[in-house]
Amino acid sequence: MAKKKSHLFGLGLDGDGHKRITEADKFSVIGGTEDTHDRMTETLMKTFEDLKRKGKELEEASPRELSDIIRKNIPPR
Repeated sequence: MAKKKSHLFGLGLDGDGHKRITEADKFSVIGGTEDTHDRMTETLMKTFEDLKRKGKELEEASPRELSDIIRKNIPPR
């Protein structure tokens, strides 16, 4: 059986005329103003750090667990 692969996408719907793309092994962030793009990137980087601390891969986290981790890692405005 093939191993399940997962990838998270962050899509910034606000814009300022610049094209922003950040790609990593397990996530991509596309679009957004500089602030939005940076906040999404930081959120996902911290999310993967938390998963690593728990000894889990993205594919092993339940949707609920992943949602909770992402919400916890959203930087304040």
